[in-house]
Amino acid sequence: MTPFIPPATSQGRRLIQMTALLGATALAAGCATVNDPTPDDPWESYNRSMYTFNDTVDRALLKPIAVGYDTITPQPVQTCIHNIFNNVADVWSAANSFLQARGHDFINTLGRVLFNTTMGLGGCIDVASMNGSKRIQNDFGVTLGVWGLGSGPYVVLPFLGSSSLRDGAGTVGTMAAGVSPITPVFEIDNIPLRNSIIALYAVDTRASLLDADRLVNDVALDRYSFIRDAYIQRRKAQVDSRRAGSSLPDYSENGLPDYNDTDLPDYSDDEAPAKKAAQ
Repeated sequence: MTPFIPPATSQGRRLIQMTALLGATALAAGCATVNDPTPDDPWESYNRSMYTFNDTVDRALLKPIAVGYDTITPQPVQTCIHNIFNNVADVWSAANSFLQARGHDFINTLGRVLFNTTMGLGGCIDVASMNGSKRIQNDFGVTLGVWGLGSGPYVVLPFLGSSSLRDGAGTVGTMAAGVSPITPVFEIDNIPLRNSIIALYAVDTRASLLDADRLVNDVALDRYSFIRDAYIQRRKAQVDSRRAGSSLPDYSENGLPDYNDTDLPDYSDDEAPAKKAAQ
């Protein structure tokens, strides 16, 4: 989820104050000590409190907006918006593949970006996936893991949710350095437009999680534990696969993704010769 950036106005300052008050209230209400925390979650008392705070904000603000967006926005428009944000994020994924010395993933991801940006109308259409080049999601937390840094304890970050000490440091570090999946958005000088795009990114991200949210509600006896365990397992799998090289695509001869346009719609007027002959 994108970090929340309120406008530098009196309304923005009041919103920060209300958010801080809500956070303090949630933390005070949820600071029951967990006697036997799991080894991966030694800060479970704090984490459950912060999870309660995040969940309260989500239910009161983010989720209703995401549900409304999902309800009124046509699916093709949602897909287009989601694909554009994914296309921009793929640039950051490519950079991390390069830092991990995974040259094949780096080249493949750059190819996706170039192909989707040109043939896919700025990323609106994920033409690369249609032609066999799947997304390789990557971030600096995974890069730190590939470099040998352990994940550290599980931690729930304000607004951002599930993380670990390593992933949280990677997130904060890259944000402080001014690099992230939506860094280009922050370079827009038009402040209303920039803030609108950031808000749309947040809504799109939350809307994409609605199905997963319903699944957790259906199957989880304890939402916190379910989300924590799923996060830890997924991040471990991402790092392990990149260390072992098991997820490398086949880039041997004839193994490169097929970027030709044979599968694209045929917009030629095939009926023209027949009509002309009939005349």
